[in-house]
Amino acid sequence: MNIDLLNSYLSENREEAYMLLRRFVSIGKKLLLRTELWDELQVFCSEKGHNEMLESPLADVIHFTQDAAVDAPWIYMAVRPGVAEWTYLMINADAVTVTEATTSEYLAFKERLIDPATDGTWPIEIDLGPFTRNFPKLKEVRSIGKGVEFLNRKLSSNLFQDSDKGAGLLLDFLRVHQCQGVQLMLNDRIRDVAALRMAIRKVDERLLSQPSDSPWEEVSHAMQECGFEPGWGNSVARMRETLRLLSDILEAPDHQLLEKFLGRIPMIFSIVILSPHGYFGQSNVLGLPDTGGQVVYILDQVRALEKEMRNRLREQGLDIEPKIVIVTRLIPDATDVKCDQRIESVAGTKNAVIMRTPFRTEAGEVVPHWISRFNVWPYLERFAGEVEKDVVAQLSGHPDLIVGNYSDGNLVASLLAGSMKVTQCNIAHALEKTKYLYSDLYWKENEENYHFSCQFTADLIAMNTADFIITSTYQEIAGKLDSVGQYESYSAFTMPGLYRVVNGVDMFDPKFNIVSPGADSEVYYPYYSSDRRLTGLLPEIEELIFGEEDRDDTRGSFADKDKPIIFSMARLDRIKNITGLVEWYGQSERLQKCANLLIISGEVDPEKSDDQEERDQIACMLDLMNRYGLEKKVRWIGARLETKMAGELYRYIAENRGVFVQPALFEAFGLTVVEAMSSGLPTFATCFGGPMEIIENGVSGFHIDPNKGDETASLISGFFERLHDDQEYWKTISDGAINRVSNRYTWDLYAERMMTLSRIYGFWKYVTNLDRDETRRYLDLLYGLQFRRLASTVPM
Repeated sequence: MNIDLLNSYLSENREEAYMLLRRFVSIGKKLLLRTELWDELQVFCSEKGHNEMLESPLADVIHFTQDAAVDAPWIYMAVRPGVAEWTYLMINADAVTVTEATTSEYLAFKERLIDPATDGTWPIEIDLGPFTRNFPKLKEVRSIGKGVEFLNRKLSSNLFQDSDKGAGLLLDFLRVHQCQGVQLMLNDRIRDVAALRMAIRKVDERLLSQPSDSPWEEVSHAMQECGFEPGWGNSVARMRETLRLLSDILEAPDHQLLEKFLGRIPMIFSIVILSPHGYFGQSNVLGLPDTGGQVVYILDQVRALEKEMRNRLREQGLDIEPKIVIVTRLIPDATDVKCDQRIESVAGTKNAVIMRTPFRTEAGEVVPHWISRFNVWPYLERFAGEVEKDVVAQLSGHPDLIVGNYSDGNLVASLLAGSMKVTQCNIAHALEKTKYLYSDLYWKENEENYHFSCQFTADLIAMNTADFIITSTYQEIAGKLDSVGQYESYSAFTMPGLYRVVNGVDMFDPKFNIVSPGADSEVYYPYYSSDRRLTGLLPEIEELIFGEEDRDDTRGSFADKDKPIIFSMARLDRIKNITGLVEWYGQSERLQKCANLLIISGEVDPEKSDDQEERDQIACMLDLMNRYGLEKKVRWIGARLETKMAGELYRYIAENRGVFVQPALFEAFGLTVVEAMSSGLPTFATCFGGPMEIIENGVSGFHIDPNKGDETASLISGFFERLHDDQEYWKTISDGAINRVSNRYTWDLYAERMMTLSRIYGFWKYVTNLDRDETRRYLDLLYGLQFRRLASTVPM
């Protein structure tokens, strides 16, 4: 950002610039978004005949401004000329001058605007930047989300600059591996690097005379005599390959060799996965408050991870069964969905279990009922302490990896990983901060319902304690040119009267990795796979879609059953925007002529919901149905479908040439998008969030702007109308969707990548200061002095 060039332009075009800035001030709003600034600029240029200003340095600044704070004569702008690149400007509208502001100055100005009582007070200012000054960082925007590749290259180079020291650390690392009291990899016959080199040569000569498919049992004596224990491979051929990899690393270190070698080391035998909030169960829970895609994600994740762990352990020659424990909350009142069961086996796995630990009051009494995800904060510390004991008992020891999910699970993961000295992985799924406009600035107004002060503090702590963070998309980390990423929104923000963050998280930190999930291929597969179809479910599906309105969980029925179906399925909350879709449909006679609308979401009866936001959305849905007379064009079902029923429903709608619409105001990833696409449904999905990357617009689906309902209705109508003349067009988009998912979004790819990340970060955590001890001490203060106090204000 060239400040001198901008000031030069303002000086030369003082009158025009003054009138434009005066116009911004006269709007009378304290905060202005980029769209508002740009619209005013365009109107001003059109009215005054100053169209050349649209190509000026001032227009460039406005184009890249994310938001502006206005208090005459000052206009402060947060300018983002590129991904994860920020500059703050102070513009004096009277003097028509601009100077650069620091992050702290910009945030302080906003604080005074929103809460004048903070003016002159001493603020708590959080700056994590100094703790990572000497830490390796990415440089290129295109590399964001590829942290493990960068880290492995960078640290491999540093570690082996002194080859003897690097080899010594690698030797120490190989010595520490044990499982269930059994020593793995190396025994005490190998005492130094020279002995390791000699042992590799010696054992290779002895293995050379053995059949390549001989298992460990047939060569164990020779291996152990040379200093090697189980874990090198399940056959002589694989043992020799692994030993040669190690020999090559000792001879000429290389990051690619190191990654391949680490992928063969038995390091991960047990995993704990945390997901405290909502109703975590395997059936009849989807659609309940706070219960949606995250549950599906974790269950599919666990099945894929157990399979990958078992395959790797088998290849390593170990007869060890992997263990995965999903930790969630015990809800005694939830007897109909099994959330009252202490231990529950995960279907489709051999050893994975759901372990439920209760929330307790300060008096230690079990909380029996559901609690909103926005109100869980005062229970988590006690929950974490009890979970630690339960996990140790369940696994007979500590896990090898802890994975947190969402804000509450990630905070508990931070507490457990710090206490148990275990590698920590975070998965946000969706950070609430970017969902609600100005949720940080107006945290006080939102505190009663959402307790964002607790959530944003928990997020800040967890994302900085994690050893690595998995995201589903690039946008989740750093957004795109015209929008801020979810994690990026934590780089600088303020909650007036509480604290300001001038450096919260760095997008160029190598802890960020993009690992996209998939859909369960046993459940979600193309509609034309006739031999796999669950034809026995068809009568039930047809009754579900076309039955008359005689069920207490249904509203509306289809008068014209021959029309194709527009299908949408999601939780019934404001962000998922199901009511927005119904309104677009109700306002578009053109779209109503083309297709019926099928909605599966939430409850139909507000009396059956415990969630205030859902009740508000139910009232809105009922109003829309009445206002637009949709009783014979829209069918709204409040049922919760089992996964196999959902999969067959997608395929049924696909074979009848329907479409799927995901209308969310924001979607972190979009698991239903992947499910629908893998089934062959042409999909129209929000352009805000993950679906922007999942779908290739016009090739494997379509992007829609949820803020422009009329355009979306026109786009969907146009799609159906085109089919009258081009019947192959539906199949073209359908095939594109299926191919896109099969090539990019599968659980097998996910699990392989997850295990690789766990091993590499675990290795570098052992041999370097990836633990970031100084950062953790700073964050412990933030937890003790801020989070605990804030959590205590949430009613229990």
